Amino acid sequence: MIGQSVMILTGHSQSVTCVRWGGDGLIYTSSHDRTVKVWRDHDGVLCRTLQGHAHWVNTLCLNTDYVLRTGLFEPANKNVGSPGDMQQVALSRYKEVKERIGDELLVSGSDDFTLFLWQPATNKKPLSRMTGHQQLVNQVCFSPDARLIASASFDKSVKLWDGKTGKYIASLRGHVSAVYQISWSADSRLLCSGSSDSTLKLWDVKNNKLLMDLPGHADEVFSVDWSPYGEQVASGGRDRYIKMWRR
Repeated sequence: MIGQSVMILTGHSQSVTCVRWGGDGLIYTSSHDRTVKVWRDHDGVLCRTLQGHAHWVNTLCLNTDYVLRTGLFEPANKNVGSPGDMQQVALSRYKEVKERIGDELLVSGSDDFTLFLWQPATNKKPLSRMTGHQQLVNQVCFSPDARLIASASFDKSVKLWDGKTGKYIASLRGHVSAVYQISWSADSRLLCSGSSDSTLKLWDVKNNKLLMDLPGHADEVFSVDWSPYGEQVASGGRDRYIKMWRR
């Protein structure tokens, strides 16, 4: 880091709500201007604009997010070798995931109650328009294995979708107020959701069932994140506390 701005990307006409780095030299941004834009990371050139949402675009997620986040740190193998090998290990992991899942896919969630699934590196048109939520979509999240997409909404539900086609799979209901955020376990078997009802809930996505409630916050739960190693969940809320939960 050099402590100064090296590039300014202009093109959105309203507030930018989400920024995502891809693994193939692209940056993805969403905005209140109802668009998603795709930029080249090395020179800031706007490659394409993805249009289709009828209201603010709130959230973005890539099917490569998990491997990009964990890099060389494979949860099943914490011994990564010498520092000189780190970049090569991370690149090899990314290439292995890309061989398995194919093209980098992007999902967007909006105030128009919908999600769109995109193949943004090559196509302006969405692969799928995903409908079913009855209120705005707060967050979307691919599972680490990229097979599923989860979405959280003000309609009090979490919905599951096929990660390649966008086909609806199931709704996870149990929260009594808006669901703000969701996070996957490293093995893609469990999903944790945080809500304005002051609880977190742990879901078994294979059987689409609630495993347990995690009460403890005194007010709305705004944020939740599962550790990359899959051993702990952290949550933060309006009560000013950050809570750590062990699986």
